[in-house]
Amino acid sequence: MRGRRRGARPAESALHEGREAYERLRTYLILAVQAGVAAGLAWFVASDVLHNPQPLFAPAAAVGTIAAAIGNRARRTLELLAGVFLGVLVGNGIIRFIGAGPIQTGVVVALAISAAAVFRGTGAVMVQAGSTAVLLGTVSPDRPDLAVPRTANALVGVVVAIVVALLILPLNPVRIVHRAAGPTVDAIAQEMTAIANALAHRDVRQAEDALQRLRAAEAARRNTADVVAAACEVAILSPWRRRRLGIMRRYARAAEHLELAYTSSREMVQWAVSALHARETLPAGLSTAIEHFGQAFRLLHRDFLAGREPDRARERAMQVISDINEACAEGVGSSGAVVVSQLRVVVSQLLQISGLPQTEANQQAGLNADV
Repeated sequence: MRGRRRGARPAESALHEGREAYERLRTYLILAVQAGVAAGLAWFVASDVLHNPQPLFAPAAAVGTIAAAIGNRARRTLELLAGVFLGVLVGNGIIRFIGAGPIQTGVVVALAISAAAVFRGTGAVMVQAGSTAVLLGTVSPDRPDLAVPRTANALVGVVVAIVVALLILPLNPVRIVHRAAGPTVDAIAQEMTAIANALAHRDVRQAEDALQRLRAAEAARRNTADVVAAACEVAILSPWRRRRLGIMRRYARAAEHLELAYTSSREMVQWAVSALHARETLPAGLSTAIEHFGQAFRLLHRDFLAGREPDRARERAMQVISDINEACAEGVGSSGAVVVSQLRVVVSQLLQISGLPQTEANQQAGLNADV
């Protein structure tokens, strides 16, 4: 029996890793396709249409622009262009005086990155400035001047990438957010169920495991913010996706409350673990309230992406308050009281996300108006 259990854990772990890999592929596959199409078109325009020497940088710039979709594409695209222009200005100007070669290349790269730092350029600007300086520094004086073609290829790559990303193959912002944020939301809801079961059975080990998994979801949750920002940008700029703009703006406005709800729920789980360690009295209504909170969290996410009023999420959130009141009537210890307080905070956050004013949400959650 023990051997089967030990063998099942690696199998379960492998299955979990496989599912995560599949979800990542579903999320980023459209970006991979966009990058491939943009790279091919950029090469064609730079080489066959404009007949620029060294057209390789056009597809490279296109791929860099597509990759900037995970985050602030507009800002990162400007950083790419700024780095190229700075590298061209510094590199081309200095090489005219000192020539090309290994030592000259090192000097030019150092000066180009230093110039980017002086102008308060970010890491992306420094990388582009340095890489451009490398290209120019390795060109012998008898070769054609590549400064202007390099700049033109950068512009070609950026323009082609934007056309592909916004007109030819624009991603579906709602689908992307669902695939990126959905697993994180489901993981949080599942851990709420796990901690509820741990409280009901007074299982300290199960509660600690749930807390560790909740902490491990932190990286995925942070990445979701970048995905939401990219999705909102597409909804704003792409004429084919503009009808999704209302949903995405609503989701973006809820991001701050979701952040607070996640932080408060993690703190709540920490106090729940403390209550188990202290062997405090934990009424059944408390574990039920935690499980209902996880369900409300998941329902709110799905209602948002479906573009409907989050009535089901509000009803489940109010059920949490009913469970809390029942638990408080039976009596809770000091750590349990903190769990109750954190639950009221997250319910207030969920109600505010659903559209209720802060004062009303706090009142319904049983909080003071200044919380």
